[in-house]
Amino acid sequence: QVQLVESGGGLVQAGGSLTLSCVVSGRRLSDYVLGWFRRAPGQEREFVAGIRWSGARTSYGDSVKGRFTISRDKTENTGYLQMNSLKPEDTAVYYCAARFRYILLSASETEYDYWGQGTQVTVSS
Repeated sequence: QVQLVESGGGLVQAGGSLTLSCVVSGRRLSDYVLGWFRRAPGQEREFVAGIRWSGARTSYGDSVKGRFTISRDKTENTGYLQMNSLKPEDTAVYYCAARFRYILLSASETEYDYWGQGTQVTVSS
């Protein structure tokens, strides 16, 4: 089993920044894909960013390109989502997820095997 635990959410004003963390533990973690998704009230879950753990290749959703940065610390088994220039429309529950079946970046939530519990991000105008 794999466990993912997010932290770092909170309330921030528009234009501000937040950094989310995702600690990954459990089975032997050699290579996988870590993704960040979000779900706003009444909306579908949306892909935010993904990173391949071994080579650090990344991908981003169109709505966050240029504002968010995904990274990881292999020694700490922790992924990060640095969010800058936050907008009210970024308000959502943010989830991290891990994909082991195929080590390819993916924006599809169905391709991910394990999920964290989510952390709330609220951006006030």
